[in-house]
Amino acid sequence: MRQSSKVGCSYRYDSVVMPSFPFFRRPSPDPVNPPVSGGLGTFGGVYTPSILTILGVIMYLRFGWVVGNVGLIGTLIIVTLATSITFFTGLSISAIATDRVVRVGGAYYMISRSLGIETGGAVGIPLYFAQGLSVALYTIGFAESVVEAFPEFRTMQRAIALITTLAVALLAMKSARTAIRAQYFIMAAIVLSLVSFAFGSPVENTVIELWGAKPENSEPFWVVFAVFFPAVTGIMAGVGMSGDLRDPSRSIPVGTLAAVGTGYVIYMGLPILLAMRADASTLIANPLIMQEMAFWGPAILLGVWGATLSSALGSILGAPRVLQSLARDGILPSSMRILGNGRGPDDEPFIATCVTLGIAALAVAVGDLNTIAPVLTMFFLTTYMVLNVAAGIEGFLQSPSYRPTFRVHWAISLLGAIGCIAVMILIDAIATVVAGIIVLGIYIWLERRELESAWGDVRRGLWMEVVRTGIFNLSHEPDTKNWRPHILVLSGAPTRRWSLIELATAFTHNRGLITVSSVLPSGSRDTAQQTKLEATIRDYLEKRGVQALVRLITAPDPFVGAENLVEIYGLGPLVPNTILLGDSEEPSHRDRYCNMIANLHQAKRNLIIFRENADKGFGKRRRIDVWWGGLQANGGLMLILAYLVRSSSQWQNAQVYLKLVVPDRAAAESAETNIAALVKKLRIGAIPQVLIAEGQSFYDILHTSSQDTDLVFLGMATPRENYTDYYEQLQARAAGLPTTIFVLAAPDFAFEEVLTDNA
Repeated sequence: MRQSSKVGCSYRYDSVVMPSFPFFRRPSPDPVNPPVSGGLGTFGGVYTPSILTILGVIMYLRFGWVVGNVGLIGTLIIVTLATSITFFTGLSISAIATDRVVRVGGAYYMISRSLGIETGGAVGIPLYFAQGLSVALYTIGFAESVVEAFPEFRTMQRAIALITTLAVALLAMKSARTAIRAQYFIMAAIVLSLVSFAFGSPVENTVIELWGAKPENSEPFWVVFAVFFPAVTGIMAGVGMSGDLRDPSRSIPVGTLAAVGTGYVIYMGLPILLAMRADASTLIANPLIMQEMAFWGPAILLGVWGATLSSALGSILGAPRVLQSLARDGILPSSMRILGNGRGPDDEPFIATCVTLGIAALAVAVGDLNTIAPVLTMFFLTTYMVLNVAAGIEGFLQSPSYRPTFRVHWAISLLGAIGCIAVMILIDAIATVVAGIIVLGIYIWLERRELESAWGDVRRGLWMEVVRTGIFNLSHEPDTKNWRPHILVLSGAPTRRWSLIELATAFTHNRGLITVSSVLPSGSRDTAQQTKLEATIRDYLEKRGVQALVRLITAPDPFVGAENLVEIYGLGPLVPNTILLGDSEEPSHRDRYCNMIANLHQAKRNLIIFRENADKGFGKRRRIDVWWGGLQANGGLMLILAYLVRSSSQWQNAQVYLKLVVPDRAAAESAETNIAALVKKLRIGAIPQVLIAEGQSFYDILHTSSQDTDLVFLGMATPRENYTDYYEQLQARAAGLPTTIFVLAAPDFAFEEVLTDNA
């Protein structure tokens, strides 16, 4: 049964032109994520948290190690490659942010509105835990640095980490504005440390080593790259504040790209100073070499503390906002919807922050996060990758609804996504696989919940492009190698003729196309009512696990309506090649019914007429009898259909009997040899049976031999004059049989080649 959870977040935004900013569009307001009046600006809301996270502990404690291992040129290459990936991601983020208002949730919000609720949730949930646990990583790092500076506090390291975690959480609970103001002081400490380092002096006489230490004393290039790369992955700190910004469509692009550019300039300058002031072995051996080089050494320690605290503060600000958005969108179970509540005029996620504090404190209490740290990095990189994919797909499809004012070519976004994947593998291949499994598991869980979003996403456009490309690449000429039935079921009301739909699914195995159709009397429904009825039938089919299209038409006569439907239904070469309909036993309709059969045959459609035994139905689904007159035309199609039925899940224990009637025993001997060889060659697993007439009529043999079967296949004659008389006789002679299928193959198609190709 379908479990539908109506997601009540925002819808796809239509836009109006802002009078004062002609180059930026202001999408309509979000009813669930209301805009924040008087929110944060570009510098405080995006640039500051981003640049403070970029200029982090790796810069202070590992940059000298990087230069020592790969030298000045190698370091500049690493910085350029790593920043390029972040820059491409920043471009993708900018494109998405200028196409729609980005509310609470940052990266999660962007992904869910582009690639759908399931993809957004699959990335958003791990992203939340990664940000929440990052708080613990940074506060533990802060406590370790304090202990290194003041060894007398070594026994209090865990307590210092817990107190620091509580302090940054309380600061975040106070308000985002207060936290941002605190980050200004941290930024001042980092600037002071960089200035002090710039005016420092060498620790020894050295010659600039362009390629680092000797290979036997250094790490490989890509190992060093993997260590450095997290230093440039701080842009999510600013994007995560999206719900607190006055104008996200302006602040996110400007603040993010400015932070990336600032970080790049600093990271390109520092290696030059490091290489000029110490040799490779010293840079590798001493993590705090910058402190020894600085004009005022304690400034570097202040910078380290500022970097860890600012990163912790950025995470404690961003994580609760992702959790708040996940709760509001119905991603989380209904019992956790309270996490979506906000407090105060700025909609502060107070409850979500308390939960995040609990998770971070628990992680601090555990103490050692080294084993999960690589996986957390993978979640951040997965987010970057999916953001690039989202922007790339939107740009490639060029849907009219996608009109960013900051345009980025889709190939750039694709390059960023490829770069993210490559870096993930280089950093830790096992952690990449673990993160991928977790994201995929969450996606499948959300997919099975069948969440309904109140906004459109790019998936429909992507499938439309795939379908369009596929249709234009399909040949109009039938291909025996790839033939399968695409069935138009003339079922009437599906609830009354369910056996027809059940049979169609047995023929297709959810590989061919099924269209459930019905002809309504003219004037019985207007267009709106007909559309609503089609939706009702689709829901009914989905609840019963049937993948099928639905098409209703109106006509003065059901037979004319069926012929019109077959004539007009389809798209280019993609048209139903097989018509499945019920038997008609109403004498007053028989002439029109047979005339319809003739017209459908002339339209080169296969005809399958289903004559159900109301008492037996499909019986035990153990035995299928195919009455065969040769491989050509009806014989080949009947064998294919019987094979498809037996291959379906409901008939998997059935056995197909291929029955051939011959006049005498002399003919039986050669027939048995030939048919056995043919069955072996065709590899369909049927059991051949040659029956000797010895004066009996075919229909007497039919009733005697198939009275205990579950399904009977019989071929029909090609329509000709007096076809109504023929069909009446066929019905009379099939009376009393188990459920029977009459088959009339389309003319001019070699079904025997479908069976014998590669045989």
